[in-house]
Amino acid sequence: MAAERLYHSAENAIGARCTGLSRAIDSTTNLTDSQQPSPVPGAPNEPVFPEGAHDADIERLFGPGGPLGPAVGGFRPRKSQTEMAKAIADAIAKQQTLIAEAGTGTGKTFAYLVPALLWGGKTIVSTGTKNLQDQLFLRDIPTIRAALQAPVSVALLKGRSNYLCHYHLERTLQNGRMTSREDVGNLREIQRFLKMTSTGDKAELARVPENALIWNLVTSTRENCMGQECQYYQDCFVMKARREAQQADVVVVNHHLFFADVALKDTGVAELLPAANTVIFDEAHQLPDTATLFFGDTVSTSHILELCRDVLAEGLAHARDGAEWAKVVTPVEKAARDLRLTFTQDIVRMSLPQIAPSSDFFPALQTLKDELIDMLAVLEKNAERAETIEQCRVRGNELSAKLEAWKFDPKAKVAPGEEAVYWVEAFQSSLQLHKTPLSIAPIFNGQREGVPRSWIFTSATLAVKNDFTHFAEQMGLENEVARNWPSPFNYEQQGILYVPQGLPDPNSMGYTDAVLDAALPIIEAAGGRTFLLCTTLRAVKRAADRLRDEFDKRGLKFPLFVQGDRGRTELLDQFRKAGNGVLIGSQSFWEGVDVRGDALSLVIIDKLPFAPPDDPVLAARIDVMERKGLNGFMGHTLPEAIINLKQGAGRLIRDEGDRGVLMLCDPRVISKPYGRRIWQSLPPFKRTREAAEVVEFFKGL
Repeated sequence: MAAERLYHSAENAIGARCTGLSRAIDSTTNLTDSQQPSPVPGAPNEPVFPEGAHDADIERLFGPGGPLGPAVGGFRPRKSQTEMAKAIADAIAKQQTLIAEAGTGTGKTFAYLVPALLWGGKTIVSTGTKNLQDQLFLRDIPTIRAALQAPVSVALLKGRSNYLCHYHLERTLQNGRMTSREDVGNLREIQRFLKMTSTGDKAELARVPENALIWNLVTSTRENCMGQECQYYQDCFVMKARREAQQADVVVVNHHLFFADVALKDTGVAELLPAANTVIFDEAHQLPDTATLFFGDTVSTSHILELCRDVLAEGLAHARDGAEWAKVVTPVEKAARDLRLTFTQDIVRMSLPQIAPSSDFFPALQTLKDELIDMLAVLEKNAERAETIEQCRVRGNELSAKLEAWKFDPKAKVAPGEEAVYWVEAFQSSLQLHKTPLSIAPIFNGQREGVPRSWIFTSATLAVKNDFTHFAEQMGLENEVARNWPSPFNYEQQGILYVPQGLPDPNSMGYTDAVLDAALPIIEAAGGRTFLLCTTLRAVKRAADRLRDEFDKRGLKFPLFVQGDRGRTELLDQFRKAGNGVLIGSQSFWEGVDVRGDALSLVIIDKLPFAPPDDPVLAARIDVMERKGLNGFMGHTLPEAIINLKQGAGRLIRDEGDRGVLMLCDPRVISKPYGRRIWQSLPPFKRTREAAEVVEFFKGL
């Protein structure tokens, strides 16, 4: 009943809003009364719209005489964009689900924002990254809202770690536990920022990098937030952002925030979703991985060490006489570090059945469980002394419960009855214990059940050769409508797909050097202006070392930009300014990167981006498929690789004036039977295997 009341409340608000929207469209497009858009679906006493009810409005808005052209610099009406907007308007009208793949250059952002702002009612827009979130909120939505003169309120909602916390800033200033001069300077900047900001969003403070360690001390987590007990609750930036989101017509979130709510109920989305009429996922190809991350469960030794740090600080501050706090936390800290040391390698990914029964891991895990329980007993005795000590006790109990739950019959590859895989992941100084669902579809379908609403999933890369089966099955959308709008670019004229001859097997020793041997003359012919996209960080390092030497030997003055040397944004800015640079990167540069014009004319991909064979989750998923008589490689591994490859290939042609070469170095595209399926999923470039033809192409640029 509560959900129903929320829904009807939202309906009434939407009906009122649409009266203003009709006037807005009338003033911008000169529609007659008979041509006015109707209120959104679901408004009181309104029938469901027939198909195409908004087509005429869409044509006028996106057409040559519409309001978007004068308001948006460089806006060009495109048939594919207009048709996509019509389909989304229909899905919104009928409260249906639509999977919408839009090729690069279609203009999908405007294609979903215009119908959403006009007819979407209470709308949640979720995108892949915080950068894209900011772009939507600060640039795209204000532009469209102004063009349509739409009376729509918009809010931006991020995870709590993005907002400055009054309480934790004060506590950090009092404790003065700064370990470096940089931290001291950053803390001073943050203190000034607090006096000026109205949002507390750390993205507004450019002088302090978003990844600076100091932010961990001046922002809150779900575990250490004081909630309504906090003296600063009324001024809390997190709560202010959530209140604004509650009142807004359109709320912009990111995928991590959306799905974290399912697991944690701590992001503000839980309060928004019951009232939402429309949910739009941009960059929807990222959803399976993001949802898997949050629908699973993880406990890390770093979580335990952070708890120990807080127990020591709060115990000494509020219950100094209650225990010898250093002696309480030291055994737990030692047990957590000893658990990490049971694996000698720097990086480990291993399923639980792969760990030898005789391994030191199992007794070390038991020791950690026991020591944590002993610390919890001390916290229990002192919990009444301070709210912060009680919070530490609650956090400790949650971690202890997770550790206890992380077990099943080690002879089974998949947890019985729940289709989850248990696995460990070791980093340089921490160890994570994961429980990951093999399918998120049942959980996500549960999220979508209930109050009718429209769900829009859009990206440039959702299909494999126009087949949406892989994405639809992952998300539990098998019976939903899926459509594709191809790119308006003339790929055959604008670019070449070049697969060099004579390369060895990608798994052979020296493969990266063979790729570089083939790539160097092409890079030289292109005059730099190159992205070299690698599938591993090891290949990035080898390519950087080799190209640095080769450029020196050959006297090539191409600036080299290497992932890890600087932040991604700074590297891209410098690459654009250089005009003849060579940028080497791995996964983070395969998507979400937009370099238009002459600065980028060559994209080299070292090998097909198959998931690593030692990935425990992938191995378990394939095992389940094959026990059902399915082909795990063709049904899962290959489609995943193709979608990733389409993202990398999409870096090349970003505008109608761009021209360039996609150099795909993996010989399996030609030699393997599945190769045809791969290149047929890529943009329809002219194809060649001749280096001379590529060199000649660059001479004509």
